[in-house]
Amino acid sequence: MQLTFTGRVIEWRGPAPYYFVPVPDQESADIGEVARMATYGWGVIPVEARIGAIVFTTSLFPKDGGYLLPLKNAVRRPEGLGAGDDVRVEMTVRLQVP
Repeated sequence: MQLTFTGRVIEWRGPAPYYFVPVPDQESADIGEVARMATYGWGVIPVEARIGAIVFTTSLFPKDGGYLLPLKNAVRRPEGLGAGDDVRVEMTVRLQVP
């Protein structure tokens, strides 16, 4: 499943700051339809994503009926991204093969 969307970078301040891009409602609903085939546990969904020139693998976190795409510093810093920035995301949900 391939998805493209634009989202705003948010910051979660826990013991250390973490940055995420919330996946929009429609795309989250689409992911929800294949979640059982994609998750490897705890509701997380493995993905490959591209933001600008950076391609990376990570796992979406389920949150309030939707998903959050985590942004590591290795993604944010080269692209100059911070909280409040709008980003274009190209993402592929990686289905688990039995």
